[in-house]
Amino acid sequence: MAFLQVLSSFFLFTVFLASTFSFANSHPGAGFGSWDGNFNPGGGWLPGLFPGFYQFSCPQANDIVMSVLEKAIAADPRMAASLLRLHFHDCFVQGCDASILLDDSGSIVSEKGSGPNKNSIRGFEVIDEIKAKLEEACPHTVSCADILALAARGSTILSGGPFWELPLGRRDSKTASLTGSNNNIPAPNSTVQTLVTLFNRQGLDEVDLVALSGGHTIGMARCVSFKQRLYNQNGDNQPDETLERAYYNGLKSVCPKSGGDNNISPLDFASPAKFDNTYFKLILWGRGLLNSDEVLLTGNVDKTVELVRRFAEDEALFFDQFATSMVKMGNISPLTALNGEIRTNCRRIN
Repeated sequence: MAFLQVLSSFFLFTVFLASTFSFANSHPGAGFGSWDGNFNPGGGWLPGLFPGFYQFSCPQANDIVMSVLEKAIAADPRMAASLLRLHFHDCFVQGCDASILLDDSGSIVSEKGSGPNKNSIRGFEVIDEIKAKLEEACPHTVSCADILALAARGSTILSGGPFWELPLGRRDSKTASLTGSNNNIPAPNSTVQTLVTLFNRQGLDEVDLVALSGGHTIGMARCVSFKQRLYNQNGDNQPDETLERAYYNGLKSVCPKSGGDNNISPLDFASPAKFDNTYFKLILWGRGLLNSDEVLLTGNVDKTVELVRRFAEDEALFFDQFATSMVKMGNISPLTALNGEIRTNCRRIN
């Protein structure tokens, strides 16, 4: 049965390609060369992934995802950022394959226990609810990896951000990588050079780095992720001198020198639940929360500095590039065709 579903999807994909665009234009990374000061208005699609993948097998998939998201985000506005982050942390570890959702088991060492994820990553219950509703409507059809991608887009839209045509058809991994999670996900105290290196490792460039960092326009961060900037930025028991003074004083009241590691502060204090370009304006004013935010401006990489300034000036430009970069990130090493599986429970392999 699964084999027939794959054949059916492949046939639909072939027809779709022939009727809408040439195969050459779907080459991975098409249109994402080195930056020349201009931006790509659209994203490339990988062979095997296309927006209409569930058009016949589960046409209500996105409606189901959005109905769950609307309730979850209304109850907890922070959830939008958490679901966006789940997709990011999934794709940076062995590709966009829902490996981040797997719990510990006899054969799996979960990525949930990695340094970047432990006591930090959240939103699993929302994914569980979406999956349960999709299994009821369309059994063994919509992958957990695609649910993560749909939830990230839906969370962005419900927060006031852009829509993008989302290629679908990913399948779910049967493995997880704790080591990959520890090594591939950028830390909040990263230098700009480290950020560029880790993004390049995934086939993403400086444009993608700055645009995707703009996802920090929503959500919160724990004190432990930025306390170093307040009290010991360079190992000399002094604060980060790039922090604007009033902002610095406010952060100290939230995050004392000892204790309070799990206290939280908005990544964008001006509009923490609204997806907009205020994040970039705050960076220009010395009010970026994480070191990995502020170094986009202060890290002496001309390209990232220019992008921060341009996105701060032009929200539409940021929205367009964020959408493009989300498609590009969602194309990182997906499992397609007969690779992987469609999990019935996102927390464990079948």
